Amino acid sequence: MVVMEAPCTSSSLTPRTKDSSNSARKLKDNAADWHNFMLKWEEFNNTGFAIANKIVNMKLSNQRESEIKLEELEEEDANPNLGKLNFQYSKELEECCTELLNILDKMIKLVLKMERLCTTTKGILDLDTHQYGESGREMPLFHTWPTKYFYEISLQLTEMYKKELQLKRIIVQEIAHTNNSDLMMVELSAWLYQPYIEEKARLLNESMLLETGHRSLK
Repeated sequence: MVVMEAPCTSSSLTPRTKDSSNSARKLKDNAADWHNFMLKWEEFNNTGFAIANKIVNMKLSNQRESEIKLEELEEEDANPNLGKLNFQYSKELEECCTELLNILDKMIKLVLKMERLCTTTKGILDLDTHQYGESGREMPLFHTWPTKYFYEISLQLTEMYKKELQLKRIIVQEIAHTNNSDLMMVELSAWLYQPYIEEKARLLNESMLLETGHRSLK
């Protein structure tokens, strides 16, 4: 198997037969789109983790500084620069939280695109069922897969990313307001390791790319 990290393009494969149907071309495009969307998600996830990590480090640093200067805080004028420091901290924290919200927004839009891929694949399956019955077409569109396999994989992937997106929403909502250091570490770990995106997600997409010819067996 040749592993590609660069985005797939639908032009990387010529149809197996000259009369390849619109359904086959669309499924081939969808397989490439899934690959590209999953790469883009990882890019967003890495960027979001870097921002979230910065937020947590900023908060932990501020907590340590506050503990050290606790006695000074009891006297209003003990440290004339403390108010300025806290102001700068709050402004930087707000900017980081805005950046994290922007990443979340991009992830939301990406999952919407994934859902549209799933809907398109369901439409192709429905068309096959209408034309050939529940057993499907006699000859597969590509190598061995019945059309329903494309929908089943698309549905599995979509559900994984939808669940992970819900977790990301919670983390973004909580991380700026959490003061418990252990909880902040859990939130960071959850963002990075993405518990709802199973290890088989990449294998599922690779299988789809193999079936449609974007990957070659060597």
